Amino acid sequence: MAILKAEERMDHKHSSLRKIRSLGHVPGIIYGKNMENKSVSLDSIELFKILRAEGKNTIIHLDVNGKQHAVMVTELQTDPLKDTIVHADFKVVDMKTEMEAAVPVNLTGEAEGVKQGGVIQQPLYELSITSKPNNIPQTIDVDISQLQVNDVLTVGDIQPEGEFTFNHERDEVIASILPPQKQVETEAESAAQNVKEPEESNGEEKGE
Repeated sequence: MAILKAEERMDHKHSSLRKIRSLGHVPGIIYGKNMENKSVSLDSIELFKILRAEGKNTIIHLDVNGKQHAVMVTELQTDPLKDTIVHADFKVVDMKTEMEAAVPVNLTGEAEGVKQGGVIQQPLYELSITSKPNNIPQTIDVDISQLQVNDVLTVGDIQPEGEFTFNHERDEVIASILPPQKQVETEAESAAQNVKEPEESNGEEKGE
């Protein structure tokens, strides 16, 4: 169980946000059903460590002034240049109530079709599921090692290894193996190969 201390913040001025970030903290919002939004600040490095180690769907127990809130991160704003978190939104969850979550798809193994020169195509990188918060997986691992050229893997082909259900049609494609691309000669290239060099004329030019 990940526990992270946070402080409630009452000052919402931009200068206050800059000061929070300069101290190595990140401003955030806690929201949920039957509660008012609460502005907080917390250690950005500790938050980053938890998310890196346990994934974005992990349950974090935010300790705000001695009261714990079971939350999930719903949105992160980052600074791509500094690779730091600049703001975070946390949703309070009911551990006994099912909820929807987006879970990354992790393709494992090397497809037989790829070994034969095929190209893998992956239309779905995340799958929407319904589950109680404690049963939400961090990734959905899918073994593609048996896929041959022209094979298609759909949502219906996956057997959920956990207490959750998919919010997708069974025929939605997760991955497929396209056949090797054949080099096709363009009409211009074919025509160029068939053009013969003009023969030199041995006849005399007509005089004026």
